[in-house]
Amino acid sequence: MATASLKQSMDLAIKHYASLFKLPSYQKVVLLEALINVGGGLAAVVLLFSNVEGVVNGFVLGISLLLVNLIIDYTTSRLLLWQDEIYNLRRTATLSLFSSGLWFFFILMGDAVAAFSSNQSWWVRLCLLGLSAVLIFRLIVFNSTSSMGYKRLVWPSILQPFSGMVPFLIIWTRIGYPLSFQMYVFFIFALVVSIIASYTFLLFIDRVGKQSLGVPSLSLFRAFLLNWIVGLTGPFEGLLEKLSKDQNVELSLIKFDSSKTKAAIIIPSVHPGPFKNVGSSVLPSLLKSSLEKEFECVTCVPHGLFGHELDLASQAQNQKIVKHVAEAMNFRASNAKASPFVSVTNGLATACCQIFGDFGFLSFTLAPKTTEDFPQELGLLVRQEAKELGLTCCAVVNAHNSIEEVNDTPDSALDSLRAVAVDCLKKAVSVRRLLFEVGAATVLPKEFGLREGMGAGGITTVVVKVGDQKTVYVVIDGNNMVSGLREEILSALHSIGFDTGELYTSDTHSVNALILGKRGYNPIGAAADHTKLIEYIKETALVALSNLEPVKAGCRSITVSNVKVIGEERLETLSLLTDRGLSEARKAIVPTSVVSGLLLMLFLLLV
Repeated sequence: MATASLKQSMDLAIKHYASLFKLPSYQKVVLLEALINVGGGLAAVVLLFSNVEGVVNGFVLGISLLLVNLIIDYTTSRLLLWQDEIYNLRRTATLSLFSSGLWFFFILMGDAVAAFSSNQSWWVRLCLLGLSAVLIFRLIVFNSTSSMGYKRLVWPSILQPFSGMVPFLIIWTRIGYPLSFQMYVFFIFALVVSIIASYTFLLFIDRVGKQSLGVPSLSLFRAFLLNWIVGLTGPFEGLLEKLSKDQNVELSLIKFDSSKTKAAIIIPSVHPGPFKNVGSSVLPSLLKSSLEKEFECVTCVPHGLFGHELDLASQAQNQKIVKHVAEAMNFRASNAKASPFVSVTNGLATACCQIFGDFGFLSFTLAPKTTEDFPQELGLLVRQEAKELGLTCCAVVNAHNSIEEVNDTPDSALDSLRAVAVDCLKKAVSVRRLLFEVGAATVLPKEFGLREGMGAGGITTVVVKVGDQKTVYVVIDGNNMVSGLREEILSALHSIGFDTGELYTSDTHSVNALILGKRGYNPIGAAADHTKLIEYIKETALVALSNLEPVKAGCRSITVSNVKVIGEERLETLSLLTDRGLSEARKAIVPTSVVSGLLLMLFLLLV
């Protein structure tokens, strides 16, 4: 479908980002740092001085480095980075762990050169070159991830490597290596070169974002981290607002009234993305909770016909939608009769439809094949056909209820969907309409959270009884469901007395970017026990069945003007920015490393 490549690009970008921040616990970091520092310190000295004194010196060096790192990490985290939302003690220590590993790579390489040439000065020179590499590394990491200013990040960047030099200077003095004036001058030279090299490298990375989006890459990256790590939406959504465009957004509202509103179905032409709690990702559950609180009715929000081209930019835009929907819900439902639920399938696509008075409710699925985002043009076709058949309104839903391991939608799917839509509408309109009853219920399963693929909206069932036919609509606040689960659930509902029905998911992206799996999220049923899930659905359906009562139905389409949305082109560029940034980084790292390395080595020949 039209947005399939965009969805894959976004999932890939999220995986890239997510993999950077799967860090071990602080205790594991300290253990690893102890192994690297003590083991590296021993190896660094013993390889050159394989005697008892060498072992003692190596052990003292390793322990000293470990203590220095632990003290400096704590000091840096508590005194220098205490205002930074990202760098707590664990992340500061993890950065020092990687710094130590990089440094000891140079030290041990210097050991090998010194042993081969019988010249101890190469051990010292490579150690000092490693110091420079660590300085550049820390300056780049801090300045690309922290929201503090460049000047304020110099001290956290240099304190650990320069403090780590003290044990080396002591050891070199103990073994009689002369500490020349040039060595101390080198520290200043290395700092200047490191600052220039890191700043130049980051300029190359920033250029990618400026060229493609007009926003520095690192600003986007930092904003993403603030959301990913501490859940702040403001910085990232502020950038999305700048990249967004104003667009009119349509919503279809269906409600069932008895003495008061009993149930509501809201179908927004807004995509609940892009991920986690950013933009409209939480819109389905937000609409549900807001309307249920205000109108004291059961509400569900299935997926409309749209894709990532209609992601909202911020929480402010969500509230704008919620406000307009709440105001629009104050209309009178007047349709007292409904047709039975009908469905039409052609082997690939399935359409289900029910007519309530003068409006229709129609949904599509390709289950058990992958059912992802469908184009808006399909909805326009259905509404035009409904109008020709005499209906005043038709709410169209993408069931979004099946996803296979290979996310591959057949090329013929769109033609199949058009065909079954027309046939299903004609069939539903031709059936006699009768008085009907509606019951509804919601459950929020404690066992299933965001990591299991279920959003805050939980499971909602709406039961419609027309004559002897009992139809159940099940809406799950999730991002799709595993292939075959829909059929399993419908079979279980049939076994307890329901004649027919359909399963829907909201496509909430509040479950996205939380795990490091293939997709970056779990569809319903991928990480949730099917038996337990089906029990919840059956229980909720029976509760809805128990509160059936005669109602009248109403449908209304509204348009919310000037809503800020992220266009598909912008999202595509944004999601691919990771790959472009990494590609630019690979290009920039070679000249930056070569130039700075040559300058440093030329100076080190004097040491």
